Amino acid sequence: MSKRKTAARIAFLVVGGLILAAAVYIMVRRIGLNPELDFGAGAYYYADIPDYEHRLNWDIYQAQLPFWVYVVLFLAWGALMYWIWKKLDGRK
Repeated sequence: MSKRKTAARIAFLVVGGLILAAAVYIMVRRIGLNPELDFGAGAYYYADIPDYEHRLNWDIYQAQLPFWVYVVLFLAWGALMYWIWKKLDGRK
C-alpha cells in the first residue's frame, strides 16, 4: 500500500474516531436537548409530543397551487439534481 493511501486511512480513522467521541460526548452531556420538552427516544416523531397540533402554526402556509403541481416540481427538482450529479461525476 502506498504512503498516500496509508495516510488517508489513518486520517479517516482519526476523523471517524473524533466524530464518534464527539457524538458520545454530546449524548452523555445531553447537549442540545430542551429540558422542557424531554420526550425520550421518540422525540423526533410528532406523535410522541402531547398536543403537538397546538405547538405548530398550521395556518402560516396556505397552498396556492394544486397538489399535483408540487409533485411535478418535486420530481423535476430530483431529475435536475440527478442530471447535475451525473455531469459532475463525469458519466454519460
